[in-house]
Amino acid sequence: MPVLSELKVRSARDGDLLRGRNPAALAESMVSAGIAGLSIVTAAEDFGGSLDLVRKVRTHVAVPILRKDFTASEADIDETRAAGADAILLTVCLLDDESLATLHDTAHACGLETLVETHSRDDLERVSRLRLRPDLLGINNRDITVLETDDGDVSVTEQLSAFLPSGQLVLSESAISGADDARRARDAGADAVLVGTSILKADDPREAIEALVAVGWD
Repeated sequence: MPVLSELKVRSARDGDLLRGRNPAALAESMVSAGIAGLSIVTAAEDFGGSLDLVRKVRTHVAVPILRKDFTASEADIDETRAAGADAILLTVCLLDDESLATLHDTAHACGLETLVETHSRDDLERVSRLRLRPDLLGINNRDITVLETDDGDVSVTEQLSAFLPSGQLVLSESAISGADDARRARDAGADAVLVGTSILKADDPREAIEALVAVGWD
């Protein structure tokens, strides 16, 4: 199963997640375990990240890198591309219609792929109404407006599965604690999963990734 593993310095819910580990070495280990791509959280205030993380890791891995941050301007897109990332996150609930459509089109024009992230049926309806064609449509199982401190789980992906557009690649994000959750996301219609905290907190992150990849497909 395609797995996007995540590098995140800290979170409001789980505290220090890197625990002194070298991000580049950790990224290399994740790649060797078979991930399809790498998500790097660069939001500084709430998650302790920075674009330097992208720059440092980019020279060590060849897999696609998603810059995960609160994208709000075309300047964010420019600096994302300059840092060496391949894709950018656009969070539907944090952007008005005009900004969402403009940033989506600008990212594509600059050669970046887009992960358009939803959390509700209303978010999905906005994506459809704006006729966006994201490279990946994300379903965040937790609520980013409260910094993902809520108790959301894979049931969010399951509940929204009936409203997914046909032919769209879907990524189930967050609240995935292991193979059973990944299997539920897959069965609900997700084509891939993005997993951060459970991998970073695992005694053996490589083993945790391998278990997710092994979920496979029916």
